[in-house]
Amino acid sequence: MSARSRLVTVVAMMASAMSCAATAEQAEAQLKAAFIYRFVQYTQWPPPPLQEFSYCVAGRGSLPEALRAVSRKPLDVPSVQFHLLNTPEQARRCQLLVLTFDERAELQRWLQSLADAPVLVVGEGAEAFRAGASIALAVEPNGLSFRVNLGEARKRGLMLSSQLLKLAREVR
Repeated sequence: MSARSRLVTVVAMMASAMSCAATAEQAEAQLKAAFIYRFVQYTQWPPPPLQEFSYCVAGRGSLPEALRAVSRKPLDVPSVQFHLLNTPEQARRCQLLVLTFDERAELQRWLQSLADAPVLVVGEGAEAFRAGASIALAVEPNGLSFRVNLGEARKRGLMLSSQLLKLAREVR
């Protein structure tokens, strides 16, 4: 085998591995988006009834695109919007805010800007849970789980279904 054909083979193998990693990341993002869609279905917002529902995402990764696709699914409201946010001040118009940040300071900055606004805040990982997200997703060896910060949800005037709470890995 010539050096050139070995190089082509190595490049093809690397491209295949990168494609598999990208596919795995997309599959994880789609699963997280499906969980988030269910969280929305099992959450009740304070009166008056919602006329518009805004899915909002702040941060990076493949989750925003997966959530954009899920936001096209029907909800029991007349209008559904999807927003990618750049600043915490924009989050007050949302009913759902998904934060994909790992840094505690950044998470807290977004959460503080909301104060007690009736926004379901979903984060990724233990740091989001500790920072005060209402629900935190966690990737575990045998799948995806979530933890619920019921005190935070109640502080925001949100009612989470008992069915949702039964499925949570932890309720605090």
